[in-house]
Amino acid sequence: MTTKLTTVFSQVEDPRRDITRLHELNDILLIAILAVICGAETWKNIETFAISKVDFLSTFLKLPNGVPMRDTYRRVFAAIDSEQFETCFIKWVNSLATISKGQVVPIDGKTLRGAKDSTGKSSIHMVSAWACQSNLVLGQVKVDEKSNEITAIPKLLEILSLEGNTITIDAVGCQTKIVEKIIAEKANYIIAVKENQKTLYQEIEDEFRFSKEIQTASTQNLDHGRIETRICSTIKKFSHLESQHKWKNLKSIVRIESVREFKNSNKPKETGIRYYISNLEQEPKSFNKDIRSHWAVENKLHWTLDVAFGEDASRKRIGNSAQNFSILNKIALNLLKNEKTAKQGVKGKRFKAALDNQYLKKVLNL
Repeated sequence: MTTKLTTVFSQVEDPRRDITRLHELNDILLIAILAVICGAETWKNIETFAISKVDFLSTFLKLPNGVPMRDTYRRVFAAIDSEQFETCFIKWVNSLATISKGQVVPIDGKTLRGAKDSTGKSSIHMVSAWACQSNLVLGQVKVDEKSNEITAIPKLLEILSLEGNTITIDAVGCQTKIVEKIIAEKANYIIAVKENQKTLYQEIEDEFRFSKEIQTASTQNLDHGRIETRICSTIKKFSHLESQHKWKNLKSIVRIESVREFKNSNKPKETGIRYYISNLEQEPKSFNKDIRSHWAVENKLHWTLDVAFGEDASRKRIGNSAQNFSILNKIALNLLKNEKTAKQGVKGKRFKAALDNQYLKKVLNL
């Protein structure tokens, strides 16, 4: 794992002039990755980690002038080309043997709120892909400041290896060009439909109102005093979907009716209906499972980055530092999620890695 990290990230171009290079770029990158694994959230944290672990680090890093100080990390990560760093991250993820085909890959956006400041600099918004079965972040792309996720999603699709997987996206991704891009990448799609696609939405409603060929399956889950019933209905033969030809390889439309009831509470039950389009022709039970899997990108990625890594509270704003530190967080998350010997959450694993060099080696596969 470490060999793959050093090989792939050695392709990152060093933004410093020769005269200012007291430390190897590879050493700086690896120290930062190790520090973030062990709980570092600031440049000062990374410096403290490096000083305290210098004997351990010197067993596999060059460190020609000792360990760098905080300003070195701050300057380097602000200057590194973020797109190049992201490309190297994706190459590293693609090199991992744990990535398998035929799984659900949710794509969703997250705002790094701490990157916004009083001078008017906007918050950075990242679009990420999460592999549900492999438990890995596959990649990320920054949304351009004057754009939105609609332009960022095709860029992410283009740089990822998604053949044979099922891409799930919320309604912002319900765009004909995005559907065409997914099919071009030889992947499948399940995309939410809302009234931002008014004609399509109305036609889907009409199909479910009048069709006599609806397949249905339901599931019920009890969790924390809440009972949720999900009824999944699918239609594969269309009579009212006049815009069908616009959506590449459209084979199924899906309706999810959810009812949430609360035990031991006077809270009224919650109901909702959501619609989806897909090029798959699978059974309602499978659609229900795949659509539910989409929330893994929120629960296992975004929530973990905020709660375990403090990403939303981060105040890194200079240059490319916020975007690049987000990549560090995702590298650490991938390594920690796929370390199976410690039976505890990400926070607990980070604490254990900080205390135990042998366990840190396990995380890194040393």
